[in-house]
Amino acid sequence: MNLKRVVVTGLGSLTPIGNNVSDFWDALLKGVSGAGLVTHFDASNYKCHIAAEVKNFDSAIYFDRKEVRKLDLFTQYGMVVADEAIRDAGIDQAKINPDRIGVIFGTGMGGVQTFQNEVSAFAANPGNPRFSPFFITKTIGDICAGQISIKHGFRGPNYSTSAACASAAMAISDAFMFLRLGKADVIVTGGSEAPVLESGIGGFASMQALSLRNDDPATASRPFDKDRDGFVLGEGAGALVLEELEHAKARGAKIYAELTGCGITADAYHIAASHPDGLGAMNAMRMAIEESGMQVTDVDHINTHGTSTPIGDISEPKAVVSLFGDHAGKITLNSTKSMTGHLLGAAGAVEAIATILALQNDIVPPTINHFTDDPNIPQLDFSFNKPTRRPIHFALSNTFGFGGHNACLAFRKY
Repeated sequence: MNLKRVVVTGLGSLTPIGNNVSDFWDALLKGVSGAGLVTHFDASNYKCHIAAEVKNFDSAIYFDRKEVRKLDLFTQYGMVVADEAIRDAGIDQAKINPDRIGVIFGTGMGGVQTFQNEVSAFAANPGNPRFSPFFITKTIGDICAGQISIKHGFRGPNYSTSAACASAAMAISDAFMFLRLGKADVIVTGGSEAPVLESGIGGFASMQALSLRNDDPATASRPFDKDRDGFVLGEGAGALVLEELEHAKARGAKIYAELTGCGITADAYHIAASHPDGLGAMNAMRMAIEESGMQVTDVDHINTHGTSTPIGDISEPKAVVSLFGDHAGKITLNSTKSMTGHLLGAAGAVEAIATILALQNDIVPPTINHFTDDPNIPQLDFSFNKPTRRPIHFALSNTFGFGGHNACLAFRKY
């Protein structure tokens, strides 16, 4: 079978440090932290008072009042970034076969805000159960992909992926495979998440996953730092327009980068902790490099999963050293979660965008909030506290999730 080549022709993002791709990239290079005290609800009685929230998002700018009633916030976020990516790609829907355009969008938690609100209302008055007619269609994880498809009339492959924090990367990987096989010409893909609410903060804090640096939220996300104490919960969405190369060239599309390989593995180790030696991560990176037809010595940059957790931040660098050997010291790594917080099921899309822009501009955004080296972490080039300018021809983006899911996306300069 003659496999097709896949390129990136559109980007869209909504993050705690920027509500579009341009602002997001500018904030990354400036080392801006998106973390602060929670404003979505009163978190003063919770263990964790901080999160990386999307700022100045007004649903009324994008949707009318009737639409807002039907859309959970995670779906709103996803639809907004999909619109940006579609505009950026310059897609003229009158000239493209809608049966050949798909939407594959990931989420880890789906419409959890709607679920929490509806069940709370029921619990307050169980003798008179009343539920919104939109309860189910606002909550289910696939609805974001469905709503994007309906709005734009895209009738190709359409579904959601759910693999915890690796959800968006899995969606991108699936889209890549559909396009390589010739089953679609264009796929809008990515992920969305809106978990900054009582159950999200309370649940993650109870499993001791979150940073409790409540007095200094801007420096709370400290990937690879000796004093890291957990991740900062984030929210937002990212979207990529992936396109078969010849289709993109035929319509004169601008091309950001080529997606050349994807690695998907499992740790088969623990529900919430990564393999201590990074075995699954190493296998995912190897798979993505091999599928790209490249060598480990070709890798210039890795956007790491780097969540700022005590265990995960050790296992991933170990995996890098195990796989790359002497070349590990020549790779510039970073963790953009130091700025965005952890966007869970949207992280893989937002970080893929950061990786693509690093590749295109030959500059790696910083890993901010590094104060003290951890002797348990291999001392690699993590681009600590300032951007690194260097030639980048081939780059990886890693995303891992609870349940032992690992995904690695490989991008090459076009």
